[in-house]
Amino acid sequence: MTANPRFRKVVRIGPVQVATYYDQRGREKHTAACTAPRCGFSTEYDSRPAAELAARTHRCRAR
Repeated sequence: MTANPRFRKVVRIGPVQVATYYDQRGREKHTAACTAPRCGFSTEYDSRPAAELAARTHRCRAR
């Protein structure tokens, strides 16, 4: 059974969305995911600044 994470503190930086959620073990995690078509970029971090840095430096190759 997979849990559907409830995202909070969602921020959009260019085409990338950064959000905070709790994983299945109750730890706070941060994710950065690109919303551009055919990009496929998404990463998970332990700290919010790392996720925001990844969002700021991401360049889509799908264009």
